[in-house]
Amino acid sequence: MTYLHAALLGVVQGLTEFLPISSTAHLLIGGQLLGYDDPGGVFTVMIQLGSILAVMWLYRERISNVVFGLPSRPEARRFAVMLLVAFLPAVPAGAFLADFVGTVLYETPAVYGWAFIAGGIVMLIVEGFARAPLVRSPDDTSLARAFGIGLAQLLALVPGVSRSGATIVGGLLMRLDRAAAAEFSFFLAMPTMIAAFVYKLLEVRSHLEPERAGEIAIGFVMAFLAALVVVRPFLRIVGRSGFAPFAWYRIATGVAILAGVGAGWL
Repeated sequence: MTYLHAALLGVVQGLTEFLPISSTAHLLIGGQLLGYDDPGGVFTVMIQLGSILAVMWLYRERISNVVFGLPSRPEARRFAVMLLVAFLPAVPAGAFLADFVGTVLYETPAVYGWAFIAGGIVMLIVEGFARAPLVRSPDDTSLARAFGIGLAQLLALVPGVSRSGATIVGGLLMRLDRAAAAEFSFFLAMPTMIAAFVYKLLEVRSHLEPERAGEIAIGFVMAFLAALVVVRPFLRIVGRSGFAPFAWYRIATGVAILAGVGAGWL
């Protein structure tokens, strides 16, 4: 059953990491409902790497062009600087607030519920009333707009807000179109999640135990495969229907979480 739970949670991680519906809250609640014991959060930390590698694999050609183009291509350097500018606000915020988030917010399921509902409502409002987009490709995002999206990402420290959701809403407010906002979110996820992974891995290294290698490996592979499957269809759904389906899912899930808290299930 432990391996089955690890596989299920790996799928949940991979499916939700890049959608605007909060993978963290889904994992926390899923672990509670399954009765899965994760001392130090080591399983959660390790399987996140699977999701990161999946999106890096999908965008491997773009990443390669940027990395190898840094010495000679101005557009590659500009893209790298743009992501750095968007990433920087998360560094001090994560360092100063990590303990509070981990010991207080993560332990309060009602926070997830209200964050789900508020995030869904904000997403509906922003998409419904946003001004006409000016940026059609993430490559064309100005440094000022990138910094604005980076500030929006700080909201994702609250479990239930969703890193993807915060950056996508930030992108819409910065007048990126839907697809560009979603892709920018994917690119920004790479440095952000790698930094978070390294930071958390150092925290939980004392909990790494050889006997847990099997369940971590299963969760890692399932997270990788699930993320690999979901990213492209997500972009097609966004292009066709916008973010409203995810907003309504957030609101319904938030109500369900609050009901579970009220009933004593969470």
